[in-house]
Amino acid sequence: MAKDQIPGVDPTATPSGDGCVECLEGGGWWFHLRRCAACGHIGCCDSSPEQHGTKHAREAGHPFLTSFEPGESWTWNIETEEYYEGLELPEPTSHPASQPSPGPLGKVPADWQQQLR
Repeated sequence: MAKDQIPGVDPTATPSGDGCVECLEGGGWWFHLRRCAACGHIGCCDSSPEQHGTKHAREAGHPFLTSFEPGESWTWNIETEEYYEGLELPEPTSHPASQPSPGPLGKVPADWQQQLR
């Protein structure tokens, strides 16, 4: 997928941090992380309790979310529900390997699997 040809993708947008912005601010937790390809916002996935990644994408009008997990390079368009591979964005392309999934460390409840969506 050629990033220079995709409206809604900023190939210079760097990640907003190492974890879900809203979960970190509110004391929550996430299952996996997603990165907005337009602005770099890091949010939690749709299996996470709060689904901040997709909420951000819809509210901001930024349709492309990428995985922010180590070893994954896929992109999802929330408007068209199309899946892509290989969109290159600035480093880092994932959260630090030292950060667990689910995360953040010390905030994940013991019954986290029952809380997934």
